[in-house]
Amino acid sequence: MNPKKVFIDGTHIKVHANNHKYTTGQVVEDDLFYVEELKAEIREERVREERKALKSLEKAPEAKEKKISTSDPESGWYHKGEHKQVFAYCAQVACDEHGWVLGFTSHPGHEHDSRTFKAIYDVLQSHYELEMLVMDAGYKTPAIAHELMKAQLTAVFPYKRPMTKKGFFKKYEYHYDEEFDTYTCPNQQLLGYTRTTKEGYRQYKSHPKICEHCPLLEQCTQSQNHVKVIERHLWERDLEAFEKLRRLGFASAIYAERKETIERIFGSSKEFHGLRYTNQSGREKLQTKLALTFACLNMKKLAKMMKSREGTPFLFWTFRVKIAKLPSMTRKPTDISVGLSAV
Repeated sequence: MNPKKVFIDGTHIKVHANNHKYTTGQVVEDDLFYVEELKAEIREERVREERKALKSLEKAPEAKEKKISTSDPESGWYHKGEHKQVFAYCAQVACDEHGWVLGFTSHPGHEHDSRTFKAIYDVLQSHYELEMLVMDAGYKTPAIAHELMKAQLTAVFPYKRPMTKKGFFKKYEYHYDEEFDTYTCPNQQLLGYTRTTKEGYRQYKSHPKICEHCPLLEQCTQSQNHVKVIERHLWERDLEAFEKLRRLGFASAIYAERKETIERIFGSSKEFHGLRYTNQSGREKLQTKLALTFACLNMKKLAKMMKSREGTPFLFWTFRVKIAKLPSMTRKPTDISVGLSAV
């Protein structure tokens, strides 16, 4: 095993349940892992600007109406495109560059990768000395970049297409000047800082009287008051640092290894080990199934490795996989195996 370079990704597992049997209820999601740290930075920002504290920062999260399966209430309603809508679980899995599974976590299917990242990250941090994490675009957020930058880890992300309407300028076409804390638009006009939102975004706005007569207005904004607004996250600098790394040639080659590592694990586990669907209801039983499946994949890899080394001194290997105890578990965690240790 080589945990220095770790590949992380999530895959959805369909629940063995009727998608038409459900109830609707108000669900309050847990706070994101970075909420308290972000709130603290926003408060400091307001103090520096000599502004009043935002009361909305102290409000409790609002409940959202969600579909709840009557067969498996712990699962989540998963959307992918317009047609694929099912109850599912999400498994976050990490492996090294040789395809050894290093750890996993399970979550309701409606939770995004950026929300579930912290769980698998904590598992890895507690067992291995990490150096580099390779992840897809779902993890490419300022919060995750900030978390990895604090730990002095290298992150490899792919290119993420700007979420801009067709025919409009992309955000990268507005040049940011860090020294003066301003943006310059394609028509060489300045957008100055105005305020910081409760979500942690600093807003920069243009001058309406200048923009009103700008020949590029139709490619810039559709606002009725002719004001262009650009938002920059408080931790945008950390994300930009990893984006610069992405442009280097070696980062692209490393990201391409995903298809030979983590994606191959998902393909094998679903095609040959029945991980497309759950067999039993409940997240606890899914956690056991994931542990057994990934232990099997590791043992198959070990068997192939030992066969290729026939004639070398024989080593006994023990697989030690500890299923993480979930809050809903009533019994002690089961000791099966996922990691490798020589005897």
